[in-house]
Amino acid sequence: MRTSVKYLVIYRHKEKHAISEMCRFFEVSRSGYYDFVKRMDIPAKDLPLAEKIRECQEECGKTYGYRRVHLWLERNGIHHNPKTVLRVMQKYNLLSVVRRKKYHYYSQALHKYPNLLNRDFKAERPNQKWVTDISYIHTQQGVLYLSVIRDLFDNSIVAYKTSTTQNVQLVLETIKAAKRKEKVTAELQLHSDQGFQYTSHPYFKLTQSYNIIPSMSRRGNPYDNAMAENFFSILKTECIYRVKLKTYEEARLLISQYIDFYNNQRIQLKTKLTPYEKRSQYVA
Repeated sequence: MRTSVKYLVIYRHKEKHAISEMCRFFEVSRSGYYDFVKRMDIPAKDLPLAEKIRECQEECGKTYGYRRVHLWLERNGIHHNPKTVLRVMQKYNLLSVVRRKKYHYYSQALHKYPNLLNRDFKAERPNQKWVTDISYIHTQQGVLYLSVIRDLFDNSIVAYKTSTTQNVQLVLETIKAAKRKEKVTAELQLHSDQGFQYTSHPYFKLTQSYNIIPSMSRRGNPYDNAMAENFFSILKTECIYRVKLKTYEEARLLISQYIDFYNNQRIQLKTKLTPYEKRSQYVA
């Protein structure tokens, strides 16, 4: 009889006989038996816990890491080791989607750029200084990632893209959309933080092909890209936080409507103009 079969027999009769006695009878080790049990794929064993974790992640928009999930379970009278919670989250694809940005690694060399913007948020003409970033829009369906490019001349949103996946392609598509919309004829800076999308080789290649000069925030200095963050704050305060978004499509529609309002109708206090009006008044 194969050892794995012996282990299976012991497992099936563990409620009737002592495991140590059965191990001696079958001449197998207890440690080997317990390793076998750990390796067994027993959906029923983890399914109740997985369902509670799924409930937690639905409530928080899949933003909780395993430590917060563990605390949520504790509050609901469900007690498990944090490592067990992490294992079940990995097994059933219940991991947070918010902080994965930290865990992207690339074989090619990362590209870092000097901080050319250096918190000088004034631009003398359109398409001289752009800032870009990604934010998270929470819906009941999950997290929608919003990538934007903002022109510092009039604070307009030149281009934006959304995706259910936070990846390099999202950033590249945003730049391509901006380049299709605007005819850049002179030197253009594009400022970002040090997110993995902006240090990637595809980002380097695309900016080089468009003759765009990348600029990058210093590490740990969020104020270096404050103008991109400022737009997300406006968007969420005036729009996103006022409704409960059920689906990705609802979020996309709301974002599209708000950006159209923001660019064409929302009056800015400093200029007393809308971004569109200020852009229209510029004479090259």
